[in-house]
Amino acid sequence: MKILNRIKELCKYNIFRYAIVLHIFYFILSIILFFMFFQEKNDFIIFYRVGEIFLNDTENLYNQSNYLWDFRYFPLSALFFIPFGFLDFKVSFIIFNLFNLFLNILICVVLYKTIIIIRNEDHEKDDKRVILYISLYLMSLPHLLNYIYGQINLYITLFILISLYIFIKFNNIKWQFIGSVILGISIIIKPTAFFLIPFLIIFSFDLNKKQIQFDFIKSTVRLLGVLLPLSLNFIVFFIYPKLWKGFLETNFTGSNPIALNFSYSISKLITNFCYFYNIPFSQLIILISIVGFLGALGFLIFIFRRFDENSIIYGYAFAILIMLLSYFDSWDHHLLNLTPILIIIIFNLPRHSHITNSIKPGFFFFSFFDLAFVGIWYLTYPLFPYNFECTIFLLITFYGISKFCLSKKRDNFNIDIKGGI
Repeated sequence: MKILNRIKELCKYNIFRYAIVLHIFYFILSIILFFMFFQEKNDFIIFYRVGEIFLNDTENLYNQSNYLWDFRYFPLSALFFIPFGFLDFKVSFIIFNLFNLFLNILICVVLYKTIIIIRNEDHEKDDKRVILYISLYLMSLPHLLNYIYGQINLYITLFILISLYIFIKFNNIKWQFIGSVILGISIIIKPTAFFLIPFLIIFSFDLNKKQIQFDFIKSTVRLLGVLLPLSLNFIVFFIYPKLWKGFLETNFTGSNPIALNFSYSISKLITNFCYFYNIPFSQLIILISIVGFLGALGFLIFIFRRFDENSIIYGYAFAILIMLLSYFDSWDHHLLNLTPILIIIIFNLPRHSHITNSIKPGFFFFSFFDLAFVGIWYLTYPLFPYNFECTIFLLITFYGISKFCLSKKRDNFNIDIKGGI
């Protein structure tokens, strides 16, 4: 009864009603397009096959001739997809996307609960603006691609948000461990949050007092929690040494990272440039260089941040930004892992902070405009194979978060227009 009353309250907001209708349209359209065009060309085909191969032919899990596109996740992620292999492929696709639809409901709930906890005191006290941003998340175009491709990004988003909520809400050791285990499980399913591991360390340097602050116990508990699920993969690698070689080749040294495509990562822009002009290159060196530079920069900024309260939010943002900017294959639907974190940051920042001018444009571009530039890439790639627009907004977002972390003043306002989004 309480849930029904809450739904009635939410439906009083026009933007929320529009968001629900549009999101259901995305879901229905994805099913229609699947049966019309994408039955033999979507990501879910890979996940569907992975579960079967893990059960019957484990050693060939990374034999990419088994798949339409490369399977590049940790071997234990295959366990998640085994149940779908017992059903007809078409039925599995529909059930999988129904789960995705349900996951979005859970994501909105966790997102709302997190915002209420971290919302800066100068924000409006009612829920109107919170509902607006949650509605914008539901209306964002990457959802359409996520449904069409049968992707698993929403599982990762939910685990990331739950772990973040736990870290913020609960301070005791038990919950810190649980939150990090949940994050570790998300990395098993898909390594989007892999670069989050260093940001779990509770370590900072106070520039004013010239003091180091380090919580050894909580940091250790967090690292043990996130590494515990991941370490189970190495048992599989030990039993099947061939899998370790296949995992490395698929992700770092094989031929797939070289292929020309519309990924917006800096690594892919560089490899596209070299590939287009026949310049010899090592994709591994490029990847290590970009990860090393952005990772070190982001982590150093995080260490020298000038605040501690809810700082983990910005660690999450840095980690996801580093992944999207560094790894070869960063696609439009991966932005669903980032935009909820940006929404949380928008509410954690002072209501009229000028830093939001670096965050909001990126949020709206990622949600509603990036997909258009993917289409432009397909029209222009024979002459200009660079999908760089999203890269620019990711870098602007990175800059904005960095500036806030290093800013001496936490009440940095621009009192120009009251209200707005």
